[in-house]
Amino acid sequence: MYLGGFFMQRYFVQIAYRGTAYHGWQSQPNAPSVQETIERCFSKVFGNTPVTIFGCGRTDTGVHAKSYFFHVDLPQDWEEEHLCFKLNRMLPPDISAFCAYKVSSDVHARFHATKRTYRYFIHQQKDPFQQDQSWYFPKELDVDAMNLAATRLLGTKDFSSFSKLHTVVKTNICTVFEAKWIQEGQQLYFEISANRFLRNMVRAIVGTLIEVGLGNLTMEDIDTIIDATDRGEAAVSVPAHGLFLWEIVYPFLTEK
Repeated sequence: MYLGGFFMQRYFVQIAYRGTAYHGWQSQPNAPSVQETIERCFSKVFGNTPVTIFGCGRTDTGVHAKSYFFHVDLPQDWEEEHLCFKLNRMLPPDISAFCAYKVSSDVHARFHATKRTYRYFIHQQKDPFQQDQSWYFPKELDVDAMNLAATRLLGTKDFSSFSKLHTVVKTNICTVFEAKWIQEGQQLYFEISANRFLRNMVRAIVGTLIEVGLGNLTMEDIDTIIDATDRGEAAVSVPAHGLFLWEIVYPFLTEK
């Protein structure tokens, strides 16, 4: 691709970040974001020339990412390893670049992802080392009931009941491939994979399934909540700091 007479090479870059200090991925006025932080690093490399990057999706304030992808068009042919090395030298400790891939100019980080996976972490024994990356919830939960209820999420459905209100999207229909709870000692996490997610969707689902685990809702209630397409029918969203964007799948990367 050529821009302003210069050849532009598109790169896919895989990163991870701890979201505690950021108001989410997307750049916004008067608040630090992951996107803005990375763009500032690229700008320094190119003599303070503005560089725009395009992420695979939004994450909210305080949400983390174990694996996140963005694409960027650069007016220089970089070796992939050197590009990550350069980024890591400039990025703060809570953002890391893992690898980069040269891709064609028609490939998009957001629109060409085929599956996204989130994990929400809960710890049930007080632990000061997990307080920023897992939600402390000491009450006893019926994990088996929560897993049965989670099966009601599978398939292609309208998830309006679990979406933040007044968001600008064309549809609230998503296809959920997998949804399950996994217990590892005092650590419990919920893993959900889908083709796309709505804003606040995972945190609202987790809050609702916890109500099942407490005995306040049943598996059948999940069907009723989904059918209502009303955010007021689902439970309160859980805190952001336990949520991780865990994996993004692109067919052209899995083939490498």
